[in-house]
Amino acid sequence: MNVAVVGAGPAGLSAAWRLAQRGDCTVHVFERGAGIGGNAGSFEIGGMRADFGSHRLHPSCEARILDDIRGFLGGDLLDRPRHGRIRLRGSWIHFPLKPLDLAAHLPWSFGAAAALDQVRKRFARAATGESFAAVLERGLGRTICREFYFPYAQKIWGLPAQELHAEQAHRRVSANSASGLLARLLRKPPGAGRFFYPRRGFGQIAEAYAEAARQAGACIHMETEVQGLEEIPGLGWRVRFKTTNGEESMEANGVFSTIPLAALVRVLTAPPGILEAARALRPRAMVLIYLVVGRERYSEFDAHYFPGPEIRITRMSEPKNYGSAAPPGRTVLCAELPCDVRDNVWSMQDADLGALVRQSLATAGLEEPAPILDTVIRRLPQAYPIYTLDFFEHFHAIDSYLESLDGLLTFGRQGLFVHDNTHHALRMGYAAADCYRSGAFDRERWREYRREFAGHVVED
Repeated sequence: MNVAVVGAGPAGLSAAWRLAQRGDCTVHVFERGAGIGGNAGSFEIGGMRADFGSHRLHPSCEARILDDIRGFLGGDLLDRPRHGRIRLRGSWIHFPLKPLDLAAHLPWSFGAAAALDQVRKRFARAATGESFAAVLERGLGRTICREFYFPYAQKIWGLPAQELHAEQAHRRVSANSASGLLARLLRKPPGAGRFFYPRRGFGQIAEAYAEAARQAGACIHMETEVQGLEEIPGLGWRVRFKTTNGEESMEANGVFSTIPLAALVRVLTAPPGILEAARALRPRAMVLIYLVVGRERYSEFDAHYFPGPEIRITRMSEPKNYGSAAPPGRTVLCAELPCDVRDNVWSMQDADLGALVRQSLATAGLEEPAPILDTVIRRLPQAYPIYTLDFFEHFHAIDSYLESLDGLLTFGRQGLFVHDNTHHALRMGYAAADCYRSGAFDRERWREYRREFAGHVVED
């Protein structure tokens, strides 16, 4: 009995490992690329391991999953303090927020205006509608929204806050009310202010799951693109795939997909209406600009956040400060530049992107990152989902169609068009494997898991 897993990111690999462990099926993982982990993978730059952007494993990770990762990585899983900062009105405040740091560094004009907003809320008419903008402005007030969340949202997702669905606020802003923000600030949960990070880069987590899956008997096919999924009534699926040696096929009793929904419905040859709905779902792309700098460290901070429109990049991280092993006298900076694959940012030359980062740092009042030994560019066509005001209509059409297909599940960040953290994706992989028994999916149990997944809120 064969099971096909499409995509070798954390969700797919964790499902493959759990299935292979049981020993009642042969698991085949198909990965189009040459590297493990997808957007949660790592690669080498100048003798150092770098990630595709800024990644952390949060302490809120489910205990059994965290125990498995500890078992895989041992002493390579580091417990690290969070030490970032946000540029706000020309000042720097610590992130995660700290009461004493806020008192010392939050611009007084910003703090006073935010406090006044809470007083005005008692007497003014609340923002109406169900958009990202309306939800946050009702909860947090005009100042916090219009000077932090709204410009940051415009940079990340490429749309004004008023044109984003309310679900974007529920999934991406954990404290979307003043009382919630105050509670998080004063009553931090266990593990707050810390994170886990593998010594050899964040991709070491996905690589460990891949190795464990192989040892349990799974077959992982790299540089192998699934080109067709054909349902065989009463028998399962025919999986057509292309390798470096040509085209092949196999039969599978079940298919687990973690690839983007648009890609999945194409290989399924879905009806025209479903294909149209998939085209209407809009992913946000990302250009990642890596500067290899010939010095021990650039700064003491793991990440800098730039919500203001005057600075082009949204975030800059320094993997060495996360705990990633690196040779002495060298560090890497990773700048994140969200964009659209059709705009000019996506096609900019490497030298111009490097200059853009240096100009952004200068605008922020940060030191010149010199000497620069190399500039490396990576492009992610599917970095974030964009929740437009009508996205639910399109998503539900696709979701209903896929649920009607026996023996197929879609999950993971790309497979469910969600923002989720890696620990959420791993949770989905475990849940998917739990729902597959004796060659069949337990659909009712999967629906229960889906209701749980709908409550996931991204931790940044």
